[in-house]
Order: sequence, then structure tokens, then C-alpha cells
Amino acid sequence: MRCPFCEHPDDKVIDSRPTDEGRSIRRRRKCLRCGKRFTTFEHVESHPKLVVIKRDNSRAPYDRLRIQSGIEKACYKRPVTPEQVSQVVDEVEEELFRRFEKEVSSLDIGQIIAEKLRRLDHVAYVRFASVYKQFRDLDDLLEEVKEVLDNDQRRIPGQQSLFP
Repeated sequence: MRCPFCEHPDDKVIDSRPTDEGRSIRRRRKCLRCGKRFTTFEHVESHPKLVVIKRDNSRAPYDRLRIQSGIEKACYKRPVTPEQVSQVVDEVEEELFRRFEKEVSSLDIGQIIAEKLRRLDHVAYVRFASVYKQFRDLDDLLEEVKEVLDNDQRRIPGQQSLFP
């Protein structure tokens, strides 16, 4: 494992513990060169290979890191922890492998991610939706934001909407 700070290949594991109800292992590591600490997660890859059908009908192998990257971009500078991002990725992956056997549409993946992000953080959801739903203009974006606000159960009763 390379240190994310100095790229040194050697580190020392200082703590290991199961997470996600035993489905993965969280390890705290310390770089032997710079001394900085970082966390890694190990997951068992026991799922059969899944093929993603893209919008242009091309096919690509399923890649967990692409889902994680998209979620991280949507959550950039939001109050969402790396553990929450990891949990969403795990939930998305679990649902994909439960619902689809060999092939899955990128649109289906986007819909599942959007549902999870909508519950986690509304701003991250709108960011993700702006790419996933391919908004044509500002009106599409405003309509999506209005829908999020109208469906928000956390709003204070009697609070006015931002949109008439």
C-alpha cells in the first residue's frame, strides 16, 4: 500500500477492525517514511463479473472505483465523511449484484446512486443528478431543486419554499 501523502510503498498497520457487519476490514496505517497515518478498507471481491451498458450501447466491465469517484465528486466539500461515502458505495454495489446478474445499464446505476445520495445530502444529490439526468438548461436544474425541497421531510413545518 502506497502512502497517499508521500507515495512511499512501506507502512505499518497500527489497527485493524471489521466494518460493515464483517463485510470489510478497516485498517489504520502509518507511513514508515513520513509518519503520517491513513485508513484503508479491504473488501472481498466474490461477485461475478458484471458488465455495464453505457448510454452509447458500448459495454465496459463493472468498476467499483468509478462509482466511488462519482460519489466523492458529488460530495466534494460537503459534510459527508469518507465512511459515509464508503457505505453508500457498498449499498449501491450490494443492490447491483442482488438485482442484476450479468449486465446493468449505466442509467440503472445512476438511478440507484441518486436515490442513496438524495437521502444522504441534498446538494450532493443535485450535483450528481445534474450529470446523471443531463440537464439541458437552468430550468431543469431549478425544477430538480424544487422537487428536492418539496419532498424534504426535514423542512420545518411552515417554512417557506425558496421557489413559489
